[in-house]
Amino acid sequence: MARTRTRTPTLPPPTLTILILALTGFSLYNSSSEAFHGGPDSRRRSMVLPLYLSPSNSSSHAHRREFQGRRLHKSDNRPNARMRLYDDLLSNGYYTTRLWIGTPPQEFALIVDTGSTVTYVPCSDCEQCGKHQDPRFQPNSSSTYEPVKCNMNCNCNKEGVQCTYERRYAEMSSSSGVLGEDVISFGNESELKPQHAVFGCENVETGDLYSQRADGIIGLGRGRLSVMDQLVDKGVIGDSFSLCYGGMGVGGGAMILGGISSPRDMVFAHSDPYRSPYYNIDLKAMHVAGKPLKLSPKVFDRKHGTVLDSGTTYAYLPEEAFHVFKAAIIRELHSLKQIHGPDPNYNDICFSGAGRDVTQLSAIFPQVDMVFGNGQKLSLSPENYLFRHTKIRGAYCLGIFKNADPTTLLGGILVRNTLVTYDRENNKIGFWKTNCSELWKRLNYPSSPPPPPVTPLVSDSLNGNTEIPPSIAPDGSHPTFFPGEFRIGLISFDMMLGVNKSVKVNFTELTEFIAHELEVKVSQVHLMSLKVEGNYSLIRWAVFPAKSSEYFSNTTAMSMILRLKEHHMQLPEKFGSYQLVELKVEPQMKRSWSKQHHLWTVTIGVIVTLVFGLLTLGAWLFWRQKRQEVGSYKPVGAIVPEQELQPL
Repeated sequence: MARTRTRTPTLPPPTLTILILALTGFSLYNSSSEAFHGGPDSRRRSMVLPLYLSPSNSSSHAHRREFQGRRLHKSDNRPNARMRLYDDLLSNGYYTTRLWIGTPPQEFALIVDTGSTVTYVPCSDCEQCGKHQDPRFQPNSSSTYEPVKCNMNCNCNKEGVQCTYERRYAEMSSSSGVLGEDVISFGNESELKPQHAVFGCENVETGDLYSQRADGIIGLGRGRLSVMDQLVDKGVIGDSFSLCYGGMGVGGGAMILGGISSPRDMVFAHSDPYRSPYYNIDLKAMHVAGKPLKLSPKVFDRKHGTVLDSGTTYAYLPEEAFHVFKAAIIRELHSLKQIHGPDPNYNDICFSGAGRDVTQLSAIFPQVDMVFGNGQKLSLSPENYLFRHTKIRGAYCLGIFKNADPTTLLGGILVRNTLVTYDRENNKIGFWKTNCSELWKRLNYPSSPPPPPVTPLVSDSLNGNTEIPPSIAPDGSHPTFFPGEFRIGLISFDMMLGVNKSVKVNFTELTEFIAHELEVKVSQVHLMSLKVEGNYSLIRWAVFPAKSSEYFSNTTAMSMILRLKEHHMQLPEKFGSYQLVELKVEPQMKRSWSKQHHLWTVTIGVIVTLVFGLLTLGAWLFWRQKRQEVGSYKPVGAIVPEQELQPL
């Protein structure tokens, strides 16, 4: 795995870590390290990408209608684990998903990594673990937890009782601990029932693993400890999984463990499982603006070949290929000026003058094609090889870098807004350009709750009764929800709750469940009104931004809106059945000048009051002194100072 992230989000993102250890003959509890090599730029830092959403147009509506009829179906009768992806590749350096471990379930946010095998979380007795998003795993609190006992196929702890694992990474981070077995659950949007699986319980973590916000890692690579291999060996899912990363500045996405029927226009590349233990493709050539680069096909087949790694942020080409690629890009950019990157420590290739509208990047930057051994091509739009300059508006930098290692490493940036299917059973990897933030609409499974048959769900009031347009599938364009830089200050929705009269609804508990489903704090969810008619209650809820903010981030707002629109919010049965009737999105309230500058107003008011008070006090003291001098009583015969005579 090449996990690439940093704690300094305003600088360019972290980079490359190239895999070097080919793990062969992998036994179930093998503790061999997963290692990588990196070149001189192996410690690039991450940057924050501002989110700019653009208005829809007529062509986008036509494109949207085209995709509404295209659905993704399961490839067999076995259930799939459908899981959401969170965070953003460039601002966080990784994507995470939610996994629940134990009985009762304990929740964890885990980095999705196709370059790792073992899945691990911090253990309650960890001697050296950082502070992460969720509490540590409590083995003693799980009635189904069992330690993996020491055996001939694993390394054992000092007491010789329990199997251990250890993972080290080129970024100077590591994870080690013991192996345990427990029930893992995939969330309430998954068809796959909870399953027993082996995972790592961390005792020590170092480097970025210690300081990151995410709790741990979910390993999807090839190996007997991989979650995929364990589920496939049980026969509960097909030997395939898919990942879909959100677009530039949007984040989020989807993950599917198990097989799906491939879209008809999905592009495939052969993947040789014997080439290396990592997922590779047979890349043969690259084109820039339709012109093939003058490179031998062998340049992409050296060492580990061309490797896909979801834990790596960017893409890295062998030195020869990088220089040819960079020169070809520069030749196509006649109207742009080449500038320095946001961090002087790195020699980034950046260009200014492209404008802030990311939907127009395809008209400025050339299309890049990757040609596979079977002749099929994967077309890359600018969002697949660019990242936004953090210091200069309208400037962008190449997200493809030189690799000191002969391996070609393709990170997450290359497959943004692309459904990537790792078909391990048929030794191929498929690519399909789509809108990953809206992929759930095309995951058509019987268990998905149907939309309400009555009142339309959305009746939005964005400065009027304007309907929120869903994001379009990108083919060089950027997904959009709101026109311009729209700031959302309030999300409200009406819920029709059907419950037996004899059951008394605990609204405090219901509020907590809604907050959990929408992934906000309980203090942000408010019950605004309640109307009871027979066995039905019409409840209006409002979700406010956190106290520390005046509006929702676009990523947070879109996540909540999608969950509500797609009826993915699931409540316990004791609350009865429900349906959402109306959803309203309201802009951030415009504040008066005094409210916007409240601190300055208070400060100036205090200063003016103090100055006025001091002046008043000074005037009163002066008047009092003068009065004493003029009107003071002098008794007869009193000694007074002798007055000096003034000359005439």
